[in-house]
Amino acid sequence: MALETADVRISLSWNRPNKKWLTAFAQFPVANIGDAMERLNMCDAGIVPISSNTDFVGFAFPVLVTAGDNAAVIKALDYIQPGDVMMINGLGHIDRALVGEQLTQRFQHAGAVAQVIDGAIRDRKVIESTGLPTFSRGTTPAGPFKNGPGVIGEPVAIGGVVCCAGDIVVGDEDGIIVIPFWRAEAVLAAVQEVARREAEMTAEVTQQYQ
Repeated sequence: MALETADVRISLSWNRPNKKWLTAFAQFPVANIGDAMERLNMCDAGIVPISSNTDFVGFAFPVLVTAGDNAAVIKALDYIQPGDVMMINGLGHIDRALVGEQLTQRFQHAGAVAQVIDGAIRDRKVIESTGLPTFSRGTTPAGPFKNGPGVIGEPVAIGGVVCCAGDIVVGDEDGIIVIPFWRAEAVLAAVQEVARREAEMTAEVTQQYQ
């Protein structure tokens, strides 16, 4: 079966939220946001940075594929908008790469701010050179199949965390957190308070050891 005939279901009825939310959350590390969210919603430690450029904030663009097949990932190129984070559920399969240098460069040119793959990537050196923040569960030189099936735009699980289209995704060197958009306002208020308390504690330590 060729890519052109692959069975990929597409659900693109969501609206991207206002980008003011990206600016608001960009000032906080993932650890602080996690503390503000009951220390939940962080992707498991198996999904790690592949590139040295790790910091990003964007809106989730979810893609679900079968193990080792990236037909839906390729078709997603037609729908990316600036500010999106490619959230690709590859079922944790790491024997075949879902993304390599070609897709990474195309995601970046389409405006994606990061890619998170619950699966494997390849062409690590080239991906690193693009500067696009990239997280995955592993690397392998083996390429993917392109037969489908797959799903674009419906909720997926990434590193054990459910992720819906338009959710806010934040990443840094510690890892990734998903903020359900319906909680954005409350989480922002909570993380501002966490940051305030942390600043107070840091000041106390500095004063104590001067």
